[in-house]
Amino acid sequence: MELIQILQGAATVLVALLAGSMLFFSFVMAPLIFIKLDIDVAGKFVRAVFPWYYLLILILAGLGALTLVAFAPLNAGLMALIAASTAYCRQYLMPRINEYRDRSRAGETGTTEIFDKLHRRSEVLNGLQLLAVMAVLLHLAFVQFS
Repeated sequence: MELIQILQGAATVLVALLAGSMLFFSFVMAPLIFIKLDIDVAGKFVRAVFPWYYLLILILAGLGALTLVAFAPLNAGLMALIAASTAYCRQYLMPRINEYRDRSRAGETGTTEIFDKLHRRSEVLNGLQLLAVMAVLLHLAFVQFS
């Protein structure tokens, strides 16, 4: 088996794991958390889970980018962009969202709007990341590399 075939297989597994993880969290876990748990408990739980969710995305996207660079540089670039935007979300955006949520709950005026804006940004970024992951996965599944 050639090295490129091994990299193709590894990349496909990594991207599929990433897509499945993101889909499961977005469409199963997140809704269930807020349906089944009290709002205060749900908020605490989400704060505990999101750093790990972002870390998983960062690792899988980074490894995916590394395996794709040898035979699919555009896909590698998309995966690197996903990893970089996830680092932004995890290290910068998420702490600000939490800060403004706390300030809003404490009654500080003007903070609810900022929280809503930041939270919406994180949702849009996550949606774009998921679309990019799905595009890479579909490309890996349906395009034969030489």
